[in-house]
Amino acid sequence: MKNRPLKKRIKYTLLYYFIRFLIFFSNLMPRKVWLAFCGWLGKLAYSFSPKPRERTIHHLGLAFSGERNTRQILDLSKKVFVMLGKNAGDILRSLRVKKLADLEKFLVTHGLENYEKAHAKGKGVMFLTSHVGAFDLQVTNMALRGLNPNIIGTALKDERLNELLFEYRNAFGAIAIERGKESVRLFKVLKAGGSIAILIDQDTKVKSRFVDFFGMKAATPIGATVLALRTGCAVVPTYIYLGEDGKQHMHILPEIPLVITGDEENDLIVNTQSFTNMTEKIVREHPEQWVWMHERWKTKPGQEIR
Repeated sequence: MKNRPLKKRIKYTLLYYFIRFLIFFSNLMPRKVWLAFCGWLGKLAYSFSPKPRERTIHHLGLAFSGERNTRQILDLSKKVFVMLGKNAGDILRSLRVKKLADLEKFLVTHGLENYEKAHAKGKGVMFLTSHVGAFDLQVTNMALRGLNPNIIGTALKDERLNELLFEYRNAFGAIAIERGKESVRLFKVLKAGGSIAILIDQDTKVKSRFVDFFGMKAATPIGATVLALRTGCAVVPTYIYLGEDGKQHMHILPEIPLVITGDEENDLIVNTQSFTNMTEKIVREHPEQWVWMHERWKTKPGQEIR
């Protein structure tokens, strides 16, 4: 951090203390008022963050080309920032949650029986999730239900922000693991019948293969596929979104069956594509709640890590 340019050090310091202030402020008002305020912050971010705004509009245009006109794309891009603010607000506010009953005041869980069915196989459960909605609330929900998931994620660029994130994800028995580290531990967790949660819907600097996402080739992490093929664990998709009723809705879907042909490379690509198809289906259902400002199609063929 000391080697960073002064401008970036100031930026991350201000961001850190702003988030700390929001965490303190989040429970001083009714949730409905708080989410409205956070949605307004999202509108501000849309107006004063030109690069993320332009990327969001560009990516929406690519994904929904021929499906939505320019006006619809612009309207959707604004909703993306508003919903990002609201969902972030619920995550910040949930830091004060102490028990499942508190969480269930604003979060509804659907499809818990799908997890129970998968867990009964005894080979471990991989929750395959994505950056839709208040996605970190899923970890809180799982942990408060005693599932003690190991959550794999990419480290943030600032140590203080990263510490906040890991502190949040480690609460109630969840275990946060930085992407690319402790792979042996993950195998052991699954082999022992435990659970992990992993996201594969971003273009990150890890081993990847190209699969289709919204009709375009996207470099997609293969870690989840490798773990699933080598352990035989159940791959259970999950997602969460903020509904029109004002509540967060977490869905646990039926297990995705693995394709195993014995051709390792083929199985990597086919199953990664299957997982990505599920992500795309979920994003299409809730396009205003995905992180379109992320450069999902940045890596080009030949640039991926193999």
